[in-house]
Amino acid sequence: MTAPQTKPQPAAAQTEEVLLGNARLVLPGEVITGSLRLKDGRIADIASGAALPRGALDCEGDLVMPGLIELHTDNLERHMQPRPGVNWPHAAAIIAHDAELASTGITTVFDALRVGSIVFSNTGYGEYARPLADEILDLRRQGALRISHFLHLRAEICSETLTGELAKFGPEDRVGIVSLMDHTPGERQFRDVSKLEAYVRGKHGLSAEEFVAHVADKRAMRERLGAEHEAAAVAAARRYGAVLASHDDTTAAQVGVSKSHGVAFAEFPTTAEAAEACKAAGIAVMMGAPNLIRGGSHSGNVAAEALAQEGLLDIVSSDYVPAALLSAGLMLGDLWGDLARGVATVTSAPGRAAGLTDRGHLDIGARADVIRVARIGSAAALRGCWVQGRRVG
Repeated sequence: MTAPQTKPQPAAAQTEEVLLGNARLVLPGEVITGSLRLKDGRIADIASGAALPRGALDCEGDLVMPGLIELHTDNLERHMQPRPGVNWPHAAAIIAHDAELASTGITTVFDALRVGSIVFSNTGYGEYARPLADEILDLRRQGALRISHFLHLRAEICSETLTGELAKFGPEDRVGIVSLMDHTPGERQFRDVSKLEAYVRGKHGLSAEEFVAHVADKRAMRERLGAEHEAAAVAAARRYGAVLASHDDTTAAQVGVSKSHGVAFAEFPTTAEAAEACKAAGIAVMMGAPNLIRGGSHSGNVAAEALAQEGLLDIVSSDYVPAALLSAGLMLGDLWGDLARGVATVTSAPGRAAGLTDRGHLDIGARADVIRVARIGSAAALRGCWVQGRRVG
């Protein structure tokens, strides 16, 4: 395997060709044995047949599929704070995060950054999205990153500073997704307040009385600012030219609100009711790969596999385990008896949801983001990763 290239290639190098042969090509709707030619950053040719073309890299029957597209990942946070209270230099963290994603077959990522902070509370948290976005975008301009990075702004409705933080971003910032999050106690992810109590009291050392005051404060904040913040986030997505997503929909009524805002996909609906309502509303459903692989939600929400069995699962996100994305796509292929359909949940389906139609599928003229994968039992091993035809892993 050649060393990863992290700097932009000179113009002359753009004519270099990559030919992958003796591969099982995962095409839209089918899997065939054949070869794939990459040139000038695009897929130049697709041919069927087991013969190894002259000059081709022998893939030895491995899968060759589109590079994975990740819409929501908290992985950067893990690199920025590898242990509680330990803050890592951001540039080093971003570069390590980028390299890890490339090593798992992810070729396009929407880095999730929270906007909306709480500053006047002992359980509050501060603003960080704008300066971190600047660092990501600067490293991208320098050619220091291996894969394609966009921003995903997670708009916290129950906060104090959301409108001001959203105003600091514009159409030039590669904001591809804005998601509407509401962590008000008693709502969505925190519908069961007892689970929130265990988390908040354990993290912040609050007494029972202090937790009651915390809940009252958050609910009052949502009552005071929620409608303004929700409208601001929807308007900001339009201003950026970004796709709008919902987060942790729980009821059909909440999905109805999402539809009225023009939401394109729902991140991690917590109930079958919400997933069914999304399907009826034409909103794509995204679930977490860890939920699928572990056999259920760690927080007691609906199981991803149950939604898949009912035809209610469209997109998978790695969430907090980058390597889970590839495994989840293959696992769904096995579950459905249709490898191309399973792979689509981590390639073309997230691409469509985010408005990226130039990648996520093996078609002539598509962007040459491609991975080579060997299956080892139920596991998968990445054997090659190309971004715009250049090998990065």
